[in-house]
Amino acid sequence: MPVLHLVIPFLNEQDTLETVVGRVEQVIWPRGWSVRMILVDDGSSEDAATSAAALRDRHPDLQLLRHASNFGKGAALRTGFAQAIEHADAADLVGVQDADLEYAPSDLVQFVETFGLDDASIDAIVGNRWLELQPNVIRRVHRLANGFLTLVSNRLTGLKIHDMECCYKLIRVPMLRKILPDLDEDQFAVEPQIAAALARHGARVAEVGVSYDPRSFAEGKKIGVRDGFDAVASMIREWRRSRRHRRSTSQ
Repeated sequence: MPVLHLVIPFLNEQDTLETVVGRVEQVIWPRGWSVRMILVDDGSSEDAATSAAALRDRHPDLQLLRHASNFGKGAALRTGFAQAIEHADAADLVGVQDADLEYAPSDLVQFVETFGLDDASIDAIVGNRWLELQPNVIRRVHRLANGFLTLVSNRLTGLKIHDMECCYKLIRVPMLRKILPDLDEDQFAVEPQIAAALARHGARVAEVGVSYDPRSFAEGKKIGVRDGFDAVASMIREWRRSRRHRRSTSQ
């Protein structure tokens, strides 16, 4: 039976983590599929860590990993990815779920179904939050910023996606094994790095539309303007890395 290994990094999000876990557990997955959640505590406070441990005790199927310090989302994803592929089969998928309430886990059903419909012709699927017009100014500004970053990413990688920064990314295990050694960004710049690594290894990438309910900074949103500059810097580094990769493989 194929498994979706869902990596959930979190930092002091004890107020929403249990809700997210509950929503994942309520999803009716396509026939023959099951889900395995891997929580990665990226150096949360003692209260949050205690809350996560209690959540794990109430849900025996959960796996809980913990960083002694806060290293960043990219570092947390690497920890979760490494744990997932250690136990995964080639037919499995590995994906990302944020610990806030911005995304609906039920949307992942269409991701899994899309992989099934296309057999082995797709290596990864990236979500697209911008299929519908966003109803307020904050969301439109967010969309413009993400659109710019995605445009730069596409120009440098050759991919043709519309929301490179989307949390929802599902990757086949064989492809994840290829790109994981390339991932070394510790912070949010891991998003463009994943896109660049997929392109570098010739991944066939598809898109699926997802719903999106962004939280405000007052509600705990962590990504900011500096992360945008970091993302551009990461894209340039990855572009240079890809050029070196192409030269080395052509010799």
